[in-house]
Amino acid sequence: MSRRGTAEEKTAKSDPIYRNRLVNMLVNRILKHGKKSLAYQIIYRAVKKIQQKTETNPISVLRQAIHGVTPGIAVKARRVGGSTHQVPIEIGSTQGKALAIRWLLAASRKRPGRNMAFK
Repeated sequence: MSRRGTAEEKTAKSDPIYRNRLVNMLVNRILKHGKKSLAYQIIYRAVKKIQQKTETNPISVLRQAIHGVTPGIAVKARRVGGSTHQVPIEIGSTQGKALAIRWLLAASRKRPGRNMAFK
């Protein structure tokens, strides 16, 4: 049993323009070399492109994309006897969102294209 107390749950801050926590989570994951203003520019340009193409609320499109990629379960290695088994374990909503954002950004970085906002 751990002697340490439980960790306090941190709430993500919202971004300055859309007042949305999901956008801020995306900005923090896209961040490279501490250049947060550049990450904000990339996200806002991408959101503007989504607005022009779909003519709907871009935040709802972003939320829908992340919801579509979010996993419900993950496999974890469990050692039983001498062999290792892959055991499915349910994932919480915040961990699922983090995985989904990570996967979306990895896929967009792999794509060839003009810039990150376009990808």
